[in-house]
Amino acid sequence: MDVIPESPTKIPGTRLEMSSDSNLDIQISEKNFFLQLLKDNLLLVVTLTGVVCGAVVGLILRNFDLTEDSILLISYPGEIFMRILKLIILPLIVSSLISCTASLNAKLNGKIAVKTLTYFLLTSLFNACLGIALAVALHPGSQDAKTVVSSVSESRVVNVLDNFLDIGRNMFPDNIFQAFFQQTHTVHVPVKETERNGTLLNGTESVVPVKMTRTLRPRLTPIGICSVICGKILSVDDLGIVVAQLGWFVFTVVLGLVLYQVIALQLLYFIIIRRNPFTFYWDLAPAMLTAFATASTAAALPVTFQCMDEKLKIDQRISRFVLPIGCSINMDGTALFLSSATIFISQLNSMTLSASDLITVGLVSTAASMSSASVPSAALVLMLMILTSIGCPVEDVSLLFAVDWLVDRCRTVNNMLGDCYASAVVEHYSKDELMASERLPLHQTAKDVRSEKKVFQNNGPVGLDMPKGVSNGTFCN
Repeated sequence: MDVIPESPTKIPGTRLEMSSDSNLDIQISEKNFFLQLLKDNLLLVVTLTGVVCGAVVGLILRNFDLTEDSILLISYPGEIFMRILKLIILPLIVSSLISCTASLNAKLNGKIAVKTLTYFLLTSLFNACLGIALAVALHPGSQDAKTVVSSVSESRVVNVLDNFLDIGRNMFPDNIFQAFFQQTHTVHVPVKETERNGTLLNGTESVVPVKMTRTLRPRLTPIGICSVICGKILSVDDLGIVVAQLGWFVFTVVLGLVLYQVIALQLLYFIIIRRNPFTFYWDLAPAMLTAFATASTAAALPVTFQCMDEKLKIDQRISRFVLPIGCSINMDGTALFLSSATIFISQLNSMTLSASDLITVGLVSTAASMSSASVPSAALVLMLMILTSIGCPVEDVSLLFAVDWLVDRCRTVNNMLGDCYASAVVEHYSKDELMASERLPLHQTAKDVRSEKKVFQNNGPVGLDMPKGVSNGTFCN
């Protein structure tokens, strides 16, 4: 007799209750996933928030007639943020170089250094050539760009506000050694109407600034970066005129930076490493935003170390060696900017450059970029040397200062990315050296290990009495 299974008893409301519980579990799971994703990318989120808020607030406040004291107060948190960054970077670089060089064998360390410097030289030369090619092809220089108006702001006198803000500046020194014997105070410097000669840019207010910037903890990053970006936008006079007359030059430089960043670096990484380059690129997003906001590869160094160690898993012996050196000599974006800016200024003066002049521009731009400091607007000073090498007038360098606050941030991102990709490439080509250094004393080389291995195979372990019946590392019958 066949037994017919009874159908389950249907309880009213049961299916609805089960469906509600299932939907609730899905919602909780999605919420936990979102929170975990936000936690993993907290630095990226807060940095991006600071950049966007600073730009939006700066553009909105430009519609109001703000006094210089108001702009000073808006940018003051960013100034304190920058001073703190300056304070921490010197111990960081020194300790990183000491730890990485001490962990590697002395002779093997030299091989890695040669590979690193060779990579830096080739990529800088490539960027210089790319800048020349784009400037010649797009021809951004025109006589209209020379009509940028240079205005001199009304001079300020030292007041109680300056003295009050100096207290904060002295509480947060920008140099750990300098703080022992020097303090900061505001002084009044009369503004003089000066001729644009390529050294001073539109007088006292626009002398090329040389500031060392660094990075701090995520909780302070959005406030500091927002203040820096907002203050910089408010300090630019006639922003619309500058964009209209120098926009084509900015487009040329940014196009070159994007081509190198999105195509050349990714292709190089894929050919050599044989991995997905865009995963590597995305994991560096927090460091890129920090470099853009602070306009200094050295400022982004702590965040770059964090990305390379925690997300990309680059050997710390390589990253601690390549990144600090790259902050000083690997300036891919600067090389591109110097070469394209030189061609731009020559076009402003209706100069026709020969093939030898273009070669000179490429070589000198490469050499100048590798001697550039990782500080904001340092490239403008190097422009004088390059223009002099081809006999081009240097007076028009001051035109670039009007847009350098933006272009400098874009090329700094390329400089930082060049250091990171260099670390990956050097690590790939140094696997044997890294494996050898793990088992070698600091005075020993891989050649010594091979020699000892050969001796062991022929005679057994050195310094041990071999048992009878043992010859050439094997037992004899």
